[in-house]
Amino acid sequence: MSIFLLLLILFVFIFFVSYFVLWRINTRKYISSNTVASAYDSWTEDKILERLWGEHIHLGFYPPNKGIDFREAKVQFVHELVSWSGLDKLPRGSRILDVGCGIGGSSRILANYYGFNVTGITISPAQVKRATQLTPDGCTCNFKVMDALDLKFEEGAFDGIWSVEAGAHMNNKTKFADQMLRALRPGGYLALADWNSRDFKKQPPSFIEKVILKQLLEQWVHPNFISISDFSSILINNKNSSGQVISDNWNSFTNPSWFDSIFEGIRRPNAILKLGPIAIIKSIREIPTILLMDWAFKKGLMEFGVYKCRG
Repeated sequence: MSIFLLLLILFVFIFFVSYFVLWRINTRKYISSNTVASAYDSWTEDKILERLWGEHIHLGFYPPNKGIDFREAKVQFVHELVSWSGLDKLPRGSRILDVGCGIGGSSRILANYYGFNVTGITISPAQVKRATQLTPDGCTCNFKVMDALDLKFEEGAFDGIWSVEAGAHMNNKTKFADQMLRALRPGGYLALADWNSRDFKKQPPSFIEKVILKQLLEQWVHPNFISISDFSSILINNKNSSGQVISDNWNSFTNPSWFDSIFEGIRRPNAILKLGPIAIIKSIREIPTILLMDWAFKKGLMEFGVYKCRG
């Protein structure tokens, strides 16, 4: 074996060891809601997520046997959840609360396409600033910095509640549900989607699965995951709920998002290259977590739960 080949192997080994150490050292463990705010402030200000994922910081919906672009799938997701949840039965002008609104992608669709008056809340000041910048005059949206576990709204203030992929960041799922349902008027519509674990009471995680879950929690500021059935029970038993809760697992519709999110960097290389070398390193750093998410959702360790109920 030549010296050149040995040096090459050594270089590759050192590179991957360094990469793994960097990935593990720079974890984003959940400590409090402040760590969630800080993480999303950082992701928003460096603009990497927006450049790659567009205005929607959530997974997409891929209809069976239909080719669809990554960003189109995200828009499709909003329309699918609106239709499935019954939110489209509300008249134009209805008051909608978007809990965990990100940079306002869903809020703007709900306002522009369905004619709703939307209030979006997020714990990240940077997201509120960017959402406001992206929202044109005349769009019936407004955005506020607010903790989803401490909503500053009167009881029954909204005709509909919308929340996509926010609950995984909440350390108290019961309080999360309670705050939303308290703000929903009787007979109003709740439309919610979230990352859930499978039911560990029925099938406990293996050692390897526990290791993977630990990474999924620590890399993206998640305090814990619960099952679809557990969160459904929380909604059913809430005093402000009608008790009629329907849930489903949309893994088959959303799973392609994970690989697509990586390929998006290949499709739109300039989106990252224009942000400079630090952005490139940050983008590459996220790939292991994305691959672990893809594996976990495909294997059923994680489930993409959707929920609908009435106030």
